Amino acid sequence: MNISPKQFEHFCLSSLTVMRLTKPTLFTNIPVTCEEKDLPGDLFNQLMKDDPSTVNGAEILMLGEMLTLPQNFGNIFLGETFSSYISVHNDSNQVVKDILVKADLQTSSQRLNLSASNAAVAELKPDCCIDDVIHHEVKEIGTHILVCAVSYTTQGGEKMYFRKFFKFQVLNMEDIMLFSNAFYFLGSTDEVFLEAQIQNITTSPMFMEKVSLEPSIMYNVTELNSVNQAGECVSTFGSRGYLQPMDTRQYLYCLKPKKEFAEKAGIIKGVTVIGKLDIVWKTNLGERGRLQTSQLQRMAPGYGDVRLSLEAIPDTVNLEEPFHITCKITNCSSERTMDLVLEMCNTTSIHWCGISGRQLGKLHPSSSLCLALTLLSSVQGLQSVSGLRLTDTFLKRTYEYDDIAQVCVVSAAVEVEA
Repeated sequence: MNISPKQFEHFCLSSLTVMRLTKPTLFTNIPVTCEEKDLPGDLFNQLMKDDPSTVNGAEILMLGEMLTLPQNFGNIFLGETFSSYISVHNDSNQVVKDILVKADLQTSSQRLNLSASNAAVAELKPDCCIDDVIHHEVKEIGTHILVCAVSYTTQGGEKMYFRKFFKFQVLNMEDIMLFSNAFYFLGSTDEVFLEAQIQNITTSPMFMEKVSLEPSIMYNVTELNSVNQAGECVSTFGSRGYLQPMDTRQYLYCLKPKKEFAEKAGIIKGVTVIGKLDIVWKTNLGERGRLQTSQLQRMAPGYGDVRLSLEAIPDTVNLEEPFHITCKITNCSSERTMDLVLEMCNTTSIHWCGISGRQLGKLHPSSSLCLALTLLSSVQGLQSVSGLRLTDTFLKRTYEYDDIAQVCVVSAAVEVEA
């Protein structure tokens, strides 16, 4: 390709500079010292004392007072904000007109326009520049290409155009944190407990600004990561939310189905969408990152055709004194009416008070009934409520319910003394 001097001059009218904007880092000096009896004597120690980057009185502790700008592009992680400085400079002695700077970010799935303004600048005088700062919250992993295009018109009316490509990789969030979650549910209720574990596997501490659970439409959520002290909610992790390198933190949430869904037993059955975690953190000198997980799902326990749940039960009861519980029986079938019989079987520690083998009557599909039952315990300690049997007289099928709940049985004399 042959280029005339005039054309070459047009190619060199302006230049494009693109730099990533990142926070500075603390400079860490490497102390070099020796014993006074060694050949250098006190030379190394004196040099460190004269070094402006060291802390006075702590020269050998690798502590620094200076900030340094990054010398390379660095790493970009999923959820962080990518910031870049774009500058177009007129290197010629001519005035160029109608300068338009456009910045696009190309990912594997989409192309995003990051330019602050799409309007052209009327003219750019010699040795002047046009500056722009772009920001983008990274939401995809893999290869990203920043495409910067510049178009302008020369004094001779010739339209010029050029562009540059800047490629960088976005790393998976698992390279900066490890996430795991576990579900726990109570067999007699619809309550679900979610434990989310977050581990910092980087070499620097992180400030956990927010870790919250956005529940699905079927649930209400209660965060269990704070305690009430003197009428004020205090985080269980302390006043400072720093997560040190390789440290792990567990966040706990309790989810309860909304009333309109809890009353319909068939909706809660099967695979249930719980919600998604929203995590916000800061690193180094306030660099902010954010990540939203995909929808978390758990396999709800199968209740079968008949479900027994506890509506009310005391936490603590007295030894050999009757106490009351309220049970809820639900016909989970959507087609068949059941005729149920209730049987109560005593255990070594729990004794039922009432008539066993009584008819409960007909229970229509997806409907429920509540029963008030009376028990007493003959053994102290944490005792399990067991021994309920429901028999469907039509199918001659018996449903057994053991370990429904636990109660703490204490002596009445001990309670009076307390």
